[in-house]
Amino acid sequence: MARRAARVGWAYGVPSEYLHELVRHWRHEYDWRAAEARLNEWPQFTTEIDGAHVHFAHIRSPEPDATPLIVTHGWPGSIVEFLDIVGPLTDPAAHGGDPADAFHVVLPSIPGFGFSGPTRETGWEARRIADAWVELMTRLGYERFGAQGGDWGAGISRELGRAHPDRVIGIHLNLLPGAQASTEPTAEELAALSPEERERTLTSWRRWAQWLRGSTGYFHVQSTRPQTLSYALTDSPVGQLAWIVEKFQEWTDSEQLPEEAVDRDQMLTNVMLYWLTGTADRPPGCTTSAPMPRVTGWPHSTSPRPPRPRWRPSSATRRSPCGTRRSGRRTSFAGRSSTGRALRGDGGAGPAGGDVRAFFRQMREKGEG
Repeated sequence: MARRAARVGWAYGVPSEYLHELVRHWRHEYDWRAAEARLNEWPQFTTEIDGAHVHFAHIRSPEPDATPLIVTHGWPGSIVEFLDIVGPLTDPAAHGGDPADAFHVVLPSIPGFGFSGPTRETGWEARRIADAWVELMTRLGYERFGAQGGDWGAGISRELGRAHPDRVIGIHLNLLPGAQASTEPTAEELAALSPEERERTLTSWRRWAQWLRGSTGYFHVQSTRPQTLSYALTDSPVGQLAWIVEKFQEWTDSEQLPEEAVDRDQMLTNVMLYWLTGTADRPPGCTTSAPMPRVTGWPHSTSPRPPRPRWRPSSATRRSPCGTRRSGRRTSFAGRSSTGRALRGDGGAGPAGGDVRAFFRQMREKGEG
């Protein structure tokens, strides 16, 4: 089986030879204590919101007039994605930028993820998490703030702008949920488009159809039987590693190996946050029992599929401004790669740091901030 898998590369999942080498590095060379120390450079806190334990990092800028910004990760990500972008966002002057572009940065762990630990009940979908983020920012003293997110963070940030436009200056996304052509366009629909629009629509549909055919196995398992999967991932660190690393390879701008797009040790630190918190509802070192979590990191509901948002916009509703950045990645989604890497501006899918700064600079100039 290993010899056959070697011939097909990543077509059947993570190649065994690659995984063996990654596990060897994880066991013998990766330094968790160094990663832990780096994470601990951020002021971090926990609170309870709507019955859920919420962990977050809160890094204030030295600039007193900095814009508050809440940045939300997705799956299979975590706050580890943002290790390299907090400095340039909070203190742009120290990184060759304009002090006026500074942010007070809030990095929450989504309920059910990482140090937020398992949730106590179902129903934590994007709108409810967005409501929780508004409460978190209120507790931190931020009346108006911006939001940025990718993957699930994009869905949550979008709901922030939809449901709380009076609080949200603007939202910046590196994924636009539902933007793809999800059904094959009819001849009549194509005839009504310009040649350029027609080609974009057909390309979107082909990419979406290809993704549905070959890349949705994880989606169906995690959205229908996450509890069963969680036993295997909680029991096996190698299984947890493989389940996550496959997506880093598929959803980043890598050609062969995920390390071409994401630092290997940073990727392992991200896996560690899932692994170390897989059987408890608080950070490692605490000895409390908890129900088996949905360690797959899927915002869960009683529905077998991700639920539709409970809120619907109306023509009379004020909405927060939205900025996006598209990706050249070969998935149907725009921007599935690591938000952290994208925010650093070193290529790939997602918003470069300059994009985020420029977007919110426009909001300030328009008097939205």
